[in-house]
Amino acid sequence: MKALVLGTTGQVGLALSRSVPAGWTMEALGRDHADLTDPAGCAALVAASDADVVINAAAYTAVDKAEEDEATALLVNADAPTAMAKAAAAKGVPFLHVSTDYVFDGQGTHAWAPESPVGPLGAYGRTKLAGERGVASAGGSYAILRTSWVFSADGANFLKTMLRLSETRDALTVVGDQIGGPTPAADIAAALWVMAAKLCDDPDVSGIYHFSGAPDVSWADFAREIFAQAGRDVAVTDIPTADYPTPAVRPPNSRMDCSATAQTFGIARPDWRAGLSACLRALDVV
Repeated sequence: MKALVLGTTGQVGLALSRSVPAGWTMEALGRDHADLTDPAGCAALVAASDADVVINAAAYTAVDKAEEDEATALLVNADAPTAMAKAAAAKGVPFLHVSTDYVFDGQGTHAWAPESPVGPLGAYGRTKLAGERGVASAGGSYAILRTSWVFSADGANFLKTMLRLSETRDALTVVGDQIGGPTPAADIAAALWVMAAKLCDDPDVSGIYHFSGAPDVSWADFAREIFAQAGRDVAVTDIPTADYPTPAVRPPNSRMDCSATAQTFGIARPDWRAGLSACLRALDVV
């Protein structure tokens, strides 16, 4: 089996590259080969590939910047995935696409199910939702995997930011009223490989699925666990979202109901604390 993977310089793409299962090969396309601001060009790459499945791990993830550059975010997060999904459908090849909790308005304390009403709060969420709808309507077999709070030893993420700040600070204020499941990129990659194999065998499992780490915590509690595991003495004080204004509004409730993913693919929610330990080892922190 062969997978065509787009977005191989991002956290999930790198994790996919490092975890290719036995019996699979991977054709990797990073930014230098696949420009997602050129949907037609990306669709042509899919059309020319002999892959058995396409996995799109690429995205415009600069949440705040998207507020002032929604046009580019729409190209990358919606127009390109839609064009690629249509090209995959024309070849009879399954298309997997990574999405986000930002498609919801984040109200309440319940866990969002795949069928929950959507209501993005900003440009990033709107463009990701448009991408989901484009992929779902492309006419082929597909899986959309919504995830949240992605972290790894690569790239820029909350874990890396906390470690950097702890080099010079012994006290930090961190938002304590946003709740979600931190999700290791390595576990997302592992889930995508399982889903790809299943989708190749059974196109009827097409649909939207959720996948996030457990247990659900606040950003402040996530920070405390980072410092505890890293052996760094940093005091964390909870603050409300209102005390940390950003251009884009963050969803306060990012809890995700992942039961359909477990039932369909046999993939359980990973304990993000174990993934955190692995990342700290990879970064030579512990």
